[in-house]
Amino acid sequence: MNKEQLHTYIEQNTGNESNVCQIYAIKDGETVYDDCWRGFQTFDAMNVNSVTKGIVALLAGIALDKGCIKSVDQKVMEFFPDYSVKRGEKTIYDVTIRHLLTMTAPYKGKSEPWKKVCTSDDWTLTILDFLGGKSGITGEFRYATLGIQILGGIIERASKEKCIDFANRYLFEPLGLPRRILHGGSSKEDQFNYLMNKNPRKYEWFADPNGTVTSGWGLCMSARDMAVIGDMVLSGGEYNGKRIVSEEYIKDMLTPHLKLGERFGNMNYGYLWYKPYDDKEVYAAIGDAGNIIYVNKELNVSVGMTGTFKPRIFDRVDFIEQKVLPAIPEK
Repeated sequence: MNKEQLHTYIEQNTGNESNVCQIYAIKDGETVYDDCWRGFQTFDAMNVNSVTKGIVALLAGIALDKGCIKSVDQKVMEFFPDYSVKRGEKTIYDVTIRHLLTMTAPYKGKSEPWKKVCTSDDWTLTILDFLGGKSGITGEFRYATLGIQILGGIIERASKEKCIDFANRYLFEPLGLPRRILHGGSSKEDQFNYLMNKNPRKYEWFADPNGTVTSGWGLCMSARDMAVIGDMVLSGGEYNGKRIVSEEYIKDMLTPHLKLGERFGNMNYGYLWYKPYDDKEVYAAIGDAGNIIYVNKELNVSVGMTGTFKPRIFDRVDFIEQKVLPAIPEK
């Protein structure tokens, strides 16, 4: 399947690919694929959902490189001396940044407290109320989008600047990508629209009323943005000769720290990034609706892919490998 055939395939698709908006690929440092659908253009942005987590993992690495964070094993509560721990709660004192990055932090309750958090003034402090619990640190993987909000709060307190400013200064601008602006509305209706709207968005990032960005979702990027970030990861943290993130941290971030179960395709998990195969140097930051940063070290290619909201899309790695990579022209 060549590029023209792939364009037609996606354009006419009524199944899993019916929501694809953009695909952008960089190979050996050069753009090799750039195509759009559903009224989108190359520089349009959209909410890439949980790909946001992969970006926050990079920001944590930058904060670590700069000495704002001492270690990924630093205790979470060191950054919140003003927070009043609930009576009888002890586990919270043992939770580290590493637990947040590997999704092994423990939380109270069986489900995430979306309503309580998303109707509060300070989402970071509110989700802290649910961190910990009587079972202690078990090392069990628990996917918690709201928990990553704590990591954004740590970056802010450690760097002494808003997470969005930190991201613009040390990630987006050095990569030649547009600055992000805050999307400040936080009503229930606005949050729903932010998730479901199928039109291009500004280069924005959803934020709580306190001006702290949502760290687990809500960052708007183009497929090009994601491919550029993937290319930087592919190069061990460098981009155009500039050091963005230390090579040591990139290696640690991509190293499998957990083996996930069937629900997550038996993939390996690093720091908010997935390693889909045991025996291939392929990594990905994955979000709902098929949004993805795909990095293949063996082929030296990075692919960004965006899609409007559509539930239960889990096959984007396969799709990229079976349809997109073969459509990239040979040099």
